Amino acid sequence: MQATEKIWMNGELVDWADAKVHVGVHGLHYGTGVFEGIRCYETPKGPAVFRLADHMRRLHDSARLLYMDIPYSVEELREATHELVTVNGLASSYIRPIAFYGYGELGVSTAGNPVETVIMNWPWGSYLGEGSLDNGITTKISSWKRVGANVIPHVSKASGVYLNSMLATTEARRGGYDEAILLTDDGTIADGPGENIFVVKNGVIRTPPLSTSILAGITRDSVITIARELGYIVEESSLIRPDLHLADEVFMTGTAAEVTPVRAVDDIEIGIGAVTLEVQKAYLATVNGLDERWGSWLDVVDTARAAASTGA
Repeated sequence: MQATEKIWMNGELVDWADAKVHVGVHGLHYGTGVFEGIRCYETPKGPAVFRLADHMRRLHDSARLLYMDIPYSVEELREATHELVTVNGLASSYIRPIAFYGYGELGVSTAGNPVETVIMNWPWGSYLGEGSLDNGITTKISSWKRVGANVIPHVSKASGVYLNSMLATTEARRGGYDEAILLTDDGTIADGPGENIFVVKNGVIRTPPLSTSILAGITRDSVITIARELGYIVEESSLIRPDLHLADEVFMTGTAAEVTPVRAVDDIEIGIGAVTLEVQKAYLATVNGLDERWGSWLDVVDTARAAASTGA
């Protein structure tokens, strides 16, 4: 992670090195936090954050499912993000808002612990490795199952949920694969550790429904919209392991992963197909401000206004 100048922390911009908490914070011990992954892109109109308000709304929704009240509104978090992007001077960056129970009492109950709210941003390239967008990735069905919706609310992007994802990713990479794919407890396809998954067969795009304990991905929603506008049929339906092995194409989506082709599943070569590349091209054109069809998704940072609000 490349350090930048400032981090927004509880309403203030602080130096990167000074953004610290006590080792007794509740979120560290019990995973009681929620977070988002957001990208800011360099566009012809300046730095633009992709679906910023939608991400901050999901942060609030995630918190509600953990009985947490974030002390800043969606709009306040949006403005704080604009300030941070401006002061750190990055034309493109990855943005990480996080809210977690802080230092107070150290029992399982969160009573007596304040909610800390932080936003970071830093330069970050391809999440799944350089060349992954062009060359695709290899994947392996994980022995770890996706946590069920009645065990932990997986629709919440909660930090504690990602222990499940960490185990799957670590297992896959130790086995020589780029990424894992998780199944539900009943054996249907769920998602990747940090991505949603799509299958293309006979020109039809299919993706698991939200009922399979997956995160309601904002990139997933964007890709469904884009693909339908491009003329493809997109179905939300249950998938099983052979649907991956026999697919014409497979790809993964996520803020960090963007639209990444999956060229192999369980050592079965699938390759990279034309549908994936067309959807990927349209998505990347959108987030980089080169396709106005979905231009409303870009929240352009008015750097002059944001600088004035911080006194920079």
